[in-house]
Amino acid sequence: MSQLETVAAFVEGAPPGELADVVADIKVLAISSPDIVSELAPAFEKYNEEQLITVKLPGSSQPVLISSHNSLGDGRYYDAESASSFAVDHATQACREVQAARDEVLTFPQKASAVQSHIIEGPQADLVKSTSKSLSTYVKEHFANAAYGVYPIESDSKIAVVIVANKYSPNNFWNGRWRSLYMVDPAAGNLEGSIKVDVHYYEDGNVRLLTNKSVSASILSGTGAGIAKEISAAEKKYQEELNKGFVNLSEGAFKGLRRQLPVTRQKIEWDKVTSYRLGQDIGGGSSKR
Repeated sequence: MSQLETVAAFVEGAPPGELADVVADIKVLAISSPDIVSELAPAFEKYNEEQLITVKLPGSSQPVLISSHNSLGDGRYYDAESASSFAVDHATQACREVQAARDEVLTFPQKASAVQSHIIEGPQADLVKSTSKSLSTYVKEHFANAAYGVYPIESDSKIAVVIVANKYSPNNFWNGRWRSLYMVDPAAGNLEGSIKVDVHYYEDGNVRLLTNKSVSASILSGTGAGIAKEISAAEKKYQEELNKGFVNLSEGAFKGLRRQLPVTRQKIEWDKVTSYRLGQDIGGGSSKR
């Protein structure tokens, strides 16, 4: 693996809101190659698309997503709901997304540029619109701050449904991101996708939660409301699974990391703690004077 490939892997694996820190480390580690960061444009693009980074369209308060599913190529993307396309500078956007994390804001730090009209046409246009409308209601009800997108996949008459929600708290040493992606086949009446959760906690340590939950469901109605309903059910179920898993972890594995009783298997009588001789009375051994 070349040095550039190794460094690109660091970029692509950066935790939510921490890309600037990774880039800073890269500059230190690759001090003999000062131009290496300028060669990372493809890695920044891959990171932005996979992490579903958001931008703001001029004159709008609604965030729009960057993903492979709404890419037009050459750094341009489209948003079906606003019927527009826009350009993104991937390197700049990646760094400004990090600044948003440091400021603990949940907004979209960069405005897209070169906005143009982009009308969605084709057999899936109506389903895209109805799904987007129903999804808006669901997202606003269940996420504090999130962005979503619905995009037609013309090659196989499917639609892609994408949701991302970020929560940054670097002052408390943690950042997190929820990403969900679903491919909907209206003709077959099914939905396939995944839910990914990425949370990094780094106070006096380095703990990262990475999940990838596969989702499969049937869509009985074949409407936008029916699609949103199945997504809601799947994500509610996964949230409950996560909550249950955290409880089991706390009550099981974490509890097993420390003793419930001292090695003597006797509880300490705290009202007599000042009279204990540490080596002899608690540890069970002989004390030296």
